[in-house]
Amino acid sequence: MASTVATIRHATREDVPTILSLIHELAAYENATDKVDATEESLTRTLSHYDPSTSSFSEGFAKTLLLTDPDGAIAGMALYFYNYSTWTGAPGIYLEDLFVKEGHRKKGYGKMLLKELAKETLRIGGKRLEWACLDWNEPSLQFYQSLAIGAKKKQEWVGLRVEDAALGRLAGE
Repeated sequence: MASTVATIRHATREDVPTILSLIHELAAYENATDKVDATEESLTRTLSHYDPSTSSFSEGFAKTLLLTDPDGAIAGMALYFYNYSTWTGAPGIYLEDLFVKEGHRKKGYGKMLLKELAKETLRIGGKRLEWACLDWNEPSLQFYQSLAIGAKKKQEWVGLRVEDAALGRLAGE
């Protein structure tokens, strides 16, 4: 019998193909399908996977929450990792990707995933849950800044990134 509510759980190693599929759907939404280099092998190697038999996680750099709709279909994900703030002297969570499939939007699933991350942030004694959003993604910005979520847009910070050949040059390679 199907559940009457959506559920959230941490992804296992067996969920890697699903995670990769969601990453590709997110890239399509952002018109950046050519930017995805992730593979099942790279995700298997670098993500931290939950093992229900031991209630523990494998080594890895990021964890993934998967949201399943009442019919048992994967409806979305939140891929995150822990960070640290020198100013607060406390850990936090950085949300790398929040994605809810198109047919599952406007059902409260994004809020459910963010609520779960807020609980995890508090559980670890954290003081910040942070993420970035593309400036053109007005529906998401409105959602994040709504009273239901309460995120504040950071105007004084500019995102910076070193990648590709510039990363090699910086490393001296």
